Amino acid sequence: MQPLMITASICGAEVTKEHNPAVPYTVQEIGREAERAYHAGASIIHLHVREDNGKPTQSKQRFRDCIEEIYRRCPAELIVQPSTGGATGMSNAERLQPLALQPEMATLDCGTCNFGGDEIFINTENTIIEFSKQMQALSVKPEIEVFDKGMIDMAKRLHLKGFIPGPLHFNLVLGVNGGISAEPRDLLFMVESLPANSTYTVTGIGRAAYPMAVMAIVMGGHVRVGFEDNIYLSRGIKAQSNGELVEKAIRLAKELGREIATPQQAREILGLSSSFKGLRKD
Repeated sequence: MQPLMITASICGAEVTKEHNPAVPYTVQEIGREAERAYHAGASIIHLHVREDNGKPTQSKQRFRDCIEEIYRRCPAELIVQPSTGGATGMSNAERLQPLALQPEMATLDCGTCNFGGDEIFINTENTIIEFSKQMQALSVKPEIEVFDKGMIDMAKRLHLKGFIPGPLHFNLVLGVNGGISAEPRDLLFMVESLPANSTYTVTGIGRAAYPMAVMAIVMGGHVRVGFEDNIYLSRGIKAQSNGELVEKAIRLAKELGREIATPQQAREILGLSSSFKGLRKD
């Protein structure tokens, strides 16, 4: 099997300090949590950004400030992956802002999903095509975010039409209220639906985080953990940092005999350059 890439989703757009006081908001807090995740063994930082009061934002300048703070603390080999999902209710123009910095990788959501209550995360086919075209124009590698099997089919169709270049890398998100549930059969079904020669990361939401991680480890996939997806280290015990959540994933991988990918090995798996050359200066 390939070495295990571990992604740390350090803050997300929904979880707050009221859920867990360790959730980062400020530039310095985000930098610190990324550093803790990196030192614990993460090779990829999945990045949402917040205003200092916790409000989610897609501001290009806020992304720039946070990414620069992360690289001030961490080596250039670490992969920082901005989200173009943003938060529910944001316009396409808002969500696309971090692409203007020309990061090496970013997320590409491939379907619409109910997010509980009245929240709907909208991604029409034309939205997906618009986002993927901008990523291609800026040489940004997409991580294809899917919350159900139909979103895999959408990505496959758009790949065949030339909108999403290969090799494809997916993030399979299981357990979102409105998406596919997080049972073993569900992950098997999703993985068996992927196109040949693609790679995939598995994200389990809430209590599904580590059961799904174990399955990904033994099946040859990769793992995402972090405060965006789960704030608990174990039942009733809140994690004090993203680093603790990464460390738990690594303990599981070592028990199961899976080697952990360094950032450099993750770059080789994903086909990225040997190190990040820096954000666009404009």
